Amino acid sequence: MGGMQALATGFVVAIVGFFSSFPIFLAGVEAMGASPMQASSALMAGALAMGIAGIALAFWQKIPASCAWSTPGAALLAVSAPDPAGFSGAVGAFIVAGALAVIAGFWKPLVRLAQAVPAPITQGMLAGVLLPICFAPFRAVGDAPMVAVPILLTWFVVSRVWRLFAVPAAVLVTLILVVWHNGALPLPETVLTAPVWITPSFSVAGVIGLAVPLFIVTMATQNIPGASVLRSNGYQPPTGPFFAAVGAISILSAPFGAIATNLAAITAAMCADENAHSDPAKRYWAAVWAGLFYCLFGIFAAVVTFVAAAAPPLAMASLAGVALFAVFMNSAAGALSEPDTRESAALTFVITASGLTVFGIGGAVWGLLAGTIVHGLTHRVSR
Repeated sequence: MGGMQALATGFVVAIVGFFSSFPIFLAGVEAMGASPMQASSALMAGALAMGIAGIALAFWQKIPASCAWSTPGAALLAVSAPDPAGFSGAVGAFIVAGALAVIAGFWKPLVRLAQAVPAPITQGMLAGVLLPICFAPFRAVGDAPMVAVPILLTWFVVSRVWRLFAVPAAVLVTLILVVWHNGALPLPETVLTAPVWITPSFSVAGVIGLAVPLFIVTMATQNIPGASVLRSNGYQPPTGPFFAAVGAISILSAPFGAIATNLAAITAAMCADENAHSDPAKRYWAAVWAGLFYCLFGIFAAVVTFVAAAAPPLAMASLAGVALFAVFMNSAAGALSEPDTRESAALTFVITASGLTVFGIGGAVWGLLAGTIVHGLTHRVSR
């Protein structure tokens, strides 16, 4: 079964993948109106979805195809206006986004349409989404220094030594703060997570304001880079069927609250590395083990959400901010790196970060639209 090397890599991948991003996952579903029980169910469904998807794809093609929930998508939700129908409207948008991924898997023009938006503009939208979240830990220094400072210091110091474990180390410090704040470690009555069915509702505003930007940001910043990472390591993933597979499991897990599932890039690179196994043909076992650990974490998601709810004020917001700082740094650099698209990407970034909401549609959509129009007009004038 791949040996101890693959098992150890899979465990590290699961620790990094789950504990580096669950704070923003919870922030995303809670911003959409999820109740505590629905948030627990969503976290469980998200972990099970990425675990099962990773196991299935790895076994199917015998390649280290690690999967993840859409962290950029969760960040998008965290700063977006909730659907008028509440969390059921968000679930409807999750299903539509998954359906678009399935269609993209079988109909290449949709992938090309997602790629038609210049990458710097997409990165500008992502950076604009992340900026308000990354403000949180630094604002918290003034309001709750005893909470924010230990989280920030731990994240910064550990990142100097081992960047991958900077956020999990900050999670550990946050757990210590929870114990300090409550006098003991709070635990729910049952440690097993109960699935909660959320009947989806659909609307034009939900499709335009949530589903389409969720599909674009997930496809452009997760699925396509994830496939590229596998190719750069010598594997040949069937991208169309892979996109359709993660889209299908996104549809199945959405009624339990889960945000989109996608191909992973960072954890796929860890599974494809020589440290996962000396034989490239057996490195897929690292992705299989990672998937199994994801499923295990999902079963006990109720504990994670209960402890997070018991955290001192601003602790989870601070944790989410440091968890996304590296993603913000990379997306901001990608947005402004090319002179030809710098103006349109900067406009996208500013409009998205402004929090603009018109007709119930958030700044991410307006920023993406404005940036694309300005880019098109600029290039037409140049020609």
